[in-house]
Amino acid sequence: MSVDSVFRTRSLGVAAEGLPDQYADGKAAKVWELYIGDLQSRTQEYKSWLVSLLRRHGVRRVLDVACGTGVDSIMLVEEGFSMVSVDASDKMLKYALKARWDRRKEAAFDQWVIEEANWLTLPEDVQKPAEGFDAVICLGNSFAHLPDFKGDQSEQKLALHNIASMVRPGGILIIDHRNYDYILETGRAPQGKNIYYKSDLTQDISTSVLWVNNKPHMITLDYTIQVPQAALQKLPEVSKFRLSYYPHRLENFSELLKDAFSGSMEHTVYGDFKAYRPGQAQAPCYFIHVCRRTA
Repeated sequence: MSVDSVFRTRSLGVAAEGLPDQYADGKAAKVWELYIGDLQSRTQEYKSWLVSLLRRHGVRRVLDVACGTGVDSIMLVEEGFSMVSVDASDKMLKYALKARWDRRKEAAFDQWVIEEANWLTLPEDVQKPAEGFDAVICLGNSFAHLPDFKGDQSEQKLALHNIASMVRPGGILIIDHRNYDYILETGRAPQGKNIYYKSDLTQDISTSVLWVNNKPHMITLDYTIQVPQAALQKLPEVSKFRLSYYPHRLENFSELLKDAFSGSMEHTVYGDFKAYRPGQAQAPCYFIHVCRRTA
């Protein structure tokens, strides 16, 4: 019996087979564009941190393995990076494709590659440069969407191995997740602003934890978003959708990354884009891992 049969882990209408596309009903994809706010209004701290990190490592070619509506990829195309952007959700990708079409007369956007791809079959879905990409990014708590229905994290290990295989020697992987250690210990997310987006929509997010065999197996977030009148576009005034996540603990996820690179990596952890110190007073909302593939 699947977890989803006893506890609904995603919005109705979302497929249960394969790598789940939690945006398949189109509801969350529509509201997500409003939730993240103006694409040009990324928090300056995030944009500066990411762009400076990529340039410090001499990055030119970037693979975004969780591009969604294209928000990060658009930012990086505008900054001059050569982008290949993939996602498993065609409902999310259509917004990225529209953005590319609208700006197709700009050379950088005309050359932007957008494809549908699955982390579990990534080497078959993405044409990898000879040595690999200079950088691979998986941001916005995206990797946590991949569940662990088998209970052994085998699919998560395979996905991370596939993602890491796209990084060239000397290249970097940037991947993040929410601070699930804090959420599991306190039952709520750490206090703080959203480090990725500037959104002025009124929102309420309720958290539930599903335990299986005395272990945290899944966290669901129920989003209630007040949609402004000017942006209704066939959406209800109050939009509700559910997303589920696997609660990766920092120590365990660090070990998964080490295994994905077969130990050949330099690993740095940031908390909300600042150097992270275990036990620090202010609990970060997100952990960001930077893994540099060594020879």
